Amino acid sequence: MQAPRDEATWPLRGVLAPNLTPFGDDGHIVEALYIEHAERLIEEGCVGLVPFGTTGEAASVGLDERIRLLERLVESGIPASRLLPGTGLTSLPDTVRLTRHATALGCAGVLVLPPFYYKAVSDDALFAYFARLIDEVDDSALRVVLYHIPQVAGVGLSIPLVRRLHEAFPETVAGIKDSSGDWANTSALLAIEGLAVYPGTELLLPRALAAGSPGCITATANVNAPALNQLVRLVRENLEASRDAFESVRRVRLAVQEHPSIPALKALLARRTGEARWRNVRPPLETLVESQEAALAEYVLQT
Repeated sequence: MQAPRDEATWPLRGVLAPNLTPFGDDGHIVEALYIEHAERLIEEGCVGLVPFGTTGEAASVGLDERIRLLERLVESGIPASRLLPGTGLTSLPDTVRLTRHATALGCAGVLVLPPFYYKAVSDDALFAYFARLIDEVDDSALRVVLYHIPQVAGVGLSIPLVRRLHEAFPETVAGIKDSSGDWANTSALLAIEGLAVYPGTELLLPRALAAGSPGCITATANVNAPALNQLVRLVRENLEASRDAFESVRRVRLAVQEHPSIPALKALLARRTGEARWRNVRPPLETLVESQEAALAEYVLQT
């Protein structure tokens, strides 16, 4: 088991929510709903938010929209120190721009995908991308959390590459979100001394916490935050009740995974809040069909 990164240098220990992005019927972001949902997630116990992650439809949100929304979150009273916005894009200048903005705003760090358009690039090439990002941002406050989601991005981050980046930039490359869903990969990452490793699913959370992980970054926090945060507490306190708590969150996770996750989570949030605009997604995503939504809501919202 690795020695976890010290809480003073990496304080986001618990459940982080990659918060959903609401769109109006005209396709524009509904800022009031965005802020309301973010505040609710913090109230429900999430230690932080990950704006513009995969679940937030980041690939469909423009640069100016991201900058505006991040500023609105901070203006609303959510501490920047609890924000870990996604800033990784295929264009290095765009990634630098978003990363500089988030760092200057005081965010805890940034979640950075590898450049994902060009496939079959070498570890040396990916190292050069991250090294150039760090050099061009040129800010000692910068903290990078790498984002490994090869099944979506098509480009992954190998264990040797992650180790190399962390050793080259031990203070800056602070952590990684591992959304591979592969415990062997997460376990190998957890063996890297001082690296904060977040599994991207609560299905690995109890094992990850026991191995030194600070928590997890999970899409289902958008609809199940209280139960997830209770699970973290019970596991940390080594209570027998953690088994039942884990089974409860596991059932929700598996039910959501039966559907396209973003439309499914948005449909559940629409049902829970009574706000129909939560169902809206930006093309090319499609909303969940009514029959699927009804069955999922009956199972999850009454679980």
